[in-house]
Amino acid sequence: MPGEVIAERYELEELVGTGGMSSVYRARDQLLERHVALKVLHPHYGDDAEYVERFRREARSVAQLSHPHIVTVIDRGEDDGQQFIVFEYVDGENLKQFLERTGPLPTRRALELALEIADALAFAHEHGLVHRDVKPQNVLLTPDGNAKVTDFGIARSLDVEHGVTQTGTVLGTSNYLSPEQASGKPTTQATDVYSLGVVLYELLTNEVPFPGENFVAVAMKHLNEQPPDVLERRPDVPLRLAAAVDRALEKDPARRFPTMDQFAWELRQCLAELDAPEEARTFIAPSPVLKESRPRRARARRGRRPLLLALVALVAAAAIVGGILGLGGSKGTAQKGGSKGGASTGAALAVHGVGADDPYGSGGEHDSAAPLATDRNMSTFWDTEHYDGGLGKPGVGLVVGTGKAAAAKQLVVQTDTPGYTAIVRVGSTPHGPFTNDSSSQTVGARTVFSLDGKRGSYYEIWITNLGSYSSVHVNEVTARS
Repeated sequence: MPGEVIAERYELEELVGTGGMSSVYRARDQLLERHVALKVLHPHYGDDAEYVERFRREARSVAQLSHPHIVTVIDRGEDDGQQFIVFEYVDGENLKQFLERTGPLPTRRALELALEIADALAFAHEHGLVHRDVKPQNVLLTPDGNAKVTDFGIARSLDVEHGVTQTGTVLGTSNYLSPEQASGKPTTQATDVYSLGVVLYELLTNEVPFPGENFVAVAMKHLNEQPPDVLERRPDVPLRLAAAVDRALEKDPARRFPTMDQFAWELRQCLAELDAPEEARTFIAPSPVLKESRPRRARARRGRRPLLLALVALVAAAAIVGGILGLGGSKGTAQKGGSKGGASTGAALAVHGVGADDPYGSGGEHDSAAPLATDRNMSTFWDTEHYDGGLGKPGVGLVVGTGKAAAAKQLVVQTDTPGYTAIVRVGSTPHGPFTNDSSSQTVGARTVFSLDGKRGSYYEIWITNLGSYSSVHVNEVTARS
């Protein structure tokens, strides 16, 4: 009760929040004469060894995390059977209260807050902790408007052996629950990526993607329904940001951003592009879609494509007037004969995806997906097979055709799995033989290959190293003569 003194030191002043396991008070530290936040485990959990251990583990876990966007643990203890944790006191509202007061946030503000949360969670992941309950209620805003993540009460060690909660137990808040949590499967970093994707969706629209009347109904939506397109709720959101939200909300954890660091990296690019000139913006950062789900994804994005094509047309017009063509804003790697998202010259040369080249394997490599690499839609792609432990052979390639013999001067490759190594080759038939027409280079998000100008009707992106991925994508290929 307010006025009570805990551990002969912390005087409770006001109840500021309560949850399923504990209550949080603003308290005064009589020893150091400062305000603190004191979390007290509900008395009826005090005799439950599992809950007590989870509560204690929160204190131990968060005490390791010294980060400007994570609420600091000051003390932990027990007083007359009451378990408590002492945190720094943040004199402000939580993010949910802020949203209820302001409505949807400007894009820049939403990105800034999402980035601060992502950085905090990435730091926790580096220390082996998954939060598992990322939601606006667990993000406090300082008087300066900075975000601080709190309430690691159900955080679980990435080292499953030392976790208290076992597979099959559903924990979390339903509106922000990942599909794997809803089905009682193991949680990973991707779990927090999904929940932060829901939070970012809410920051932009002031709605959660899956509302419902009860926990079970919402959990089933997370498991079975595709999230609504953020652009339908908020048409002014940049396409790249909308696609980043899409990717974070993938049902399959393997299709989301591989790590929170990579999600944060993409959000930083989205933030940087808000100030970039139109011709330097990347329109979409697609999610890695496995081939069996392509028909569904194509339907889901059909409504967005006219807008994307219109924007591409506008950029092309601006490029002609300015004497340049190129989206820029990539992290492609410039090496000998190549260019990092550099300007293109010469006339556009139409290319179409023909098939794959796998002379050291089964002979095929997702051949039917080759047209997706030239469909002017960055949300689709041709991909290699999955190779665990590296490619294990000299190479594998995607073949595109020009319809007639030509001598291209540049080939531009765009991908959402940057870091693989490739070389461009040319031939007179779709099955080769092929001759090297460029230097080998590391492929970035958008990479220009300068070609030697050998004539041929077919060009091959010959991939020799997968980088850090087990499968890589070619999202879009264009050429100029």
